[in-house]
Amino acid sequence: MDTVCMRYLPILLLATLLSSTACVSSGDSADSVQSASEGNGSVSSATPSTSTDSTDTATTPTTDTGDIGSQSASWYKPPVAISWQWQLSGVVNIAHDVALYDIDLFDTPQQQIDELHLQGRHVICYFSAGSFEEWREDATQFLDSEKGNTLDGWPGERWLDIRSGNTRKIMRQRLELAKQKKCDGVEPDNVDGYVNNSGFDFSGEHQLEYNRFLATEAHNRGLSIGLKNDLDQVVALEPYYDFAVNEQCFQYDECDLLTSFIEQGKPVLGAEYKSKYVNDIEARDTMCSDARSRQFSTLILPINLNDAFRLSCAL
Repeated sequence: MDTVCMRYLPILLLATLLSSTACVSSGDSADSVQSASEGNGSVSSATPSTSTDSTDTATTPTTDTGDIGSQSASWYKPPVAISWQWQLSGVVNIAHDVALYDIDLFDTPQQQIDELHLQGRHVICYFSAGSFEEWREDATQFLDSEKGNTLDGWPGERWLDIRSGNTRKIMRQRLELAKQKKCDGVEPDNVDGYVNNSGFDFSGEHQLEYNRFLATEAHNRGLSIGLKNDLDQVVALEPYYDFAVNEQCFQYDECDLLTSFIEQGKPVLGAEYKSKYVNDIEARDTMCSDARSRQFSTLILPINLNDAFRLSCAL
């Protein structure tokens, strides 16, 4: 028996080596197919589709570093100087000849979003990510402990504790709704509670982490996202966001803080409400000339954004 085993040992070793070589080749082929699939630039491969709500139980997400420039083809990215309309109250007037509409996520019926798409327009869907609004359909999901002080001038609206895991779960659900309604992107509002009298003791670092969380969750769903105001954190947050939405930077002489968006080829969608820009043609022309020189997409609108009038500093 020992002689027989020794006689066939070289053959067995050779067979083993051949089998190992075949396994390595097979594994390499599988890796090659996977790499080719990941690098084809398609939306479906670039955008994660299985990780949307898997972290609902986590109070604080891990650091979001994967969104900065690595998934460039997976969501809509509006260009600098794009034309736009912003209406958040009343029946949306879809007759404006613009490339982009910013409208309410909850109040706008699916039919209107579909009609805007048929007209060749992109749709950004607005929701508040930093405040509780008592009239929203998901308002009962917020805990009393997550509701802070009332927003000045906005009855029925209170600051939210952005550190809460439940708050983040609800925001994921809102992003899912935006995806289901086929919005091209989102405009989360009230993302600067740390500089307001929110009733909560959260810091600028908490706000930065929360705003990055929102950007990551939006991008994971193939949604573009705009940074609303929060001017003190623009430099830190610009790499995570696709455009800026700003109110009254000309009135308060804050427009220089938004330059980094334009420098990176991302639009600044601005709105001014001051009456002199409505009634004083010279004042409006001066402001609009400045807006055009900055390549800002600036509108003069009623503060309740109801389409009562619309004046544009179009380039």
